[in-house]
Amino acid sequence: QVQLAESGGGLVQAGGSLRLSCAASGFAFSTYAMGWFRQAPGKEREFVARVSLNGGFTYYSDSVKGRFAISRNNAKNTLNLQMNTLDPEDTAVYYCARDRVAFRPSSSIRNAGEYDYWGQGTQVTVSS
Repeated sequence: QVQLAESGGGLVQAGGSLRLSCAASGFAFSTYAMGWFRQAPGKEREFVARVSLNGGFTYYSDSVKGRFAISRNNAKNTLNLQMNTLDPEDTAVYYCARDRVAFRPSSSIRNAGEYDYWGQGTQVTVSS
């Protein structure tokens, strides 16, 4: 079955960096666009970044653009999120998610309803 497992979260000081990873299994990873979302306490889940099937196109929310970088390794079935210059506002549980449509053309799809499988999440806490 489809499984997504995030890792790499933790506690970091403001201005620091973290690298999240998501290990995918149970499906043809290279045929789906993938995304990262986050959810802070008391807030709705929000889009962070998306990467196309081959990694050639990336999309970011305005709040992380220029600080975060999404990438994928289709040979290893892994999705990554490099987070730099972290701010306390970035504190949240981070989730990786699979596009619900295989081979979807590259596009900036930010609606969580367009993703069908989710990992369990990894906590990122940024202290001031």
